[in-house]
Amino acid sequence: MTNENPSAKTDKQHPSNDSLSTPPPNQPAASKPTAKKENMLLNIAINIVVPTVILSKFSGESALGVELAIIVALGFPLAYGLREFFQVGKFNLFSVIGIVSIMLTGGMALLKLPPEYIAIKEAGIPALFAIFTLISLRTRFPLVKTFLYNDKIMQVTKVDDALLRLGTKPAFERALVNASYLIALSFIISSILNYILAVVILVSEPGTEAFNAELGKMSALSFPVIAVPATIVMMIALFYLFKQIKKLTQLNFEDILNQP
Repeated sequence: MTNENPSAKTDKQHPSNDSLSTPPPNQPAASKPTAKKENMLLNIAINIVVPTVILSKFSGESALGVELAIIVALGFPLAYGLREFFQVGKFNLFSVIGIVSIMLTGGMALLKLPPEYIAIKEAGIPALFAIFTLISLRTRFPLVKTFLYNDKIMQVTKVDDALLRLGTKPAFERALVNASYLIALSFIISSILNYILAVVILVSEPGTEAFNAELGKMSALSFPVIAVPATIVMMIALFYLFKQIKKLTQLNFEDILNQP
């Protein structure tokens, strides 16, 4: 009669941890949860369309009235910005500046300050971004890496490895500086157009229904008049950076772009 090895029997009854942790061959590996993408149409509707309609159509005394219309109209983008801020769960400089900008616009309108103050505010925020972009070149965290050279757009690790392998890191740093100048230029264009738009459109006395309608018109025109030219310059900066990376790393665009 043969004696059965107890340890072998135990092994059969209690599989190893490795076998428990290994998924079956036909079972797909669990994928990482993807970040929720922002709904662009909802963004435009809440930040542009709804405030424009409220300020233009509901500022009369028979509707909301001048002051309440301003509060309600600016409350939509403010609430949307705060919602996005708490959903992300971390500090976002651009979201905070957007919220502060909305509050400043509403405060100036409610205080019935001259339209020149709103024009200066509209021009001042993108001008500050241009200044911060240039100042950041002197720090360890240049803003060009926030806007363009990040892992949401490019495969940063692969690019960095190729730059170190080929010894082209210094040339790439110079390319980042040039891209930063282009980004600053896009903010300067936005600043100038913001000021011109506000000066041209805001001509009525603050605290009137006509002034509210002009605020709504300025909000509606801000996207095509300001965002489009600034975005074009930003895209030029992005394509310039792509071209320089391709040249300095000898990688294809497929290897540079971060594939979804």
